[in-house]
Amino acid sequence: MTVAVFGIPLWAELLAAGLGGLQGALFAAGVRERRIDILGVMVIGMGVALGGSLLRDVILNQPPVVVWSSWYLVVAAAAALLGMALQPLLRHVDWVVVVLDAVVIGTFGAIGTTKALSLGVGEVGALLVGVVGAVGGSIIRDLLLGLPVAFLQVGELFVVAAGAGAAALILLVAVGVPIPVAGIVCIVITTVVRIGAVRFNWRFPEQGPLPRVEWRRGRA
Repeated sequence: MTVAVFGIPLWAELLAAGLGGLQGALFAAGVRERRIDILGVMVIGMGVALGGSLLRDVILNQPPVVVWSSWYLVVAAAAALLGMALQPLLRHVDWVVVVLDAVVIGTFGAIGTTKALSLGVGEVGALLVGVVGAVGGSIIRDLLLGLPVAFLQVGELFVVAAGAGAAALILLVAVGVPIPVAGIVCIVITTVVRIGAVRFNWRFPEQGPLPRVEWRRGRA
């Protein structure tokens, strides 16, 4: 599939960074079983904001936008500070963090998939890059907090949501839909699937123990 070169607008990258920093800080500040100071919350917020973009650019062998753009770090840090300020007001509203998380996944997934396509990456590779970009921030967040990686847990459907959105973007671009429109559809699909998984408890079957096989020695 041939895709016209489409540069990711700086405002879109900064919006994703801001949403990631906000969601990461809200999430970290709400973790009761960990004693985290203000600096720790800020670092985790920035990890969510920067993680997906960093992993995406490393896979694509591109200069990391989080390093080359001075505004990226500034916006991520400011959003993390805002998240810390808002957390006391939103600590009883769990759905805010869930919705923000879903939107962040969709936004980073759309940007990652679009960037891969614009660089000439094939459809399967672009799907992979989109998913990695979408869940990269949450992986770094969970590792920093010492929590089980969320996308590996039953019922989370992080990868399914990100993959569904990225696949829709790739399909729409293939039939000639403008990339900005396809990107919005990607974000919407990812958000709906992720929120639906939380709200309606959508999940894959849980891995159970393998059946135990007992070998008996035959009689002579």
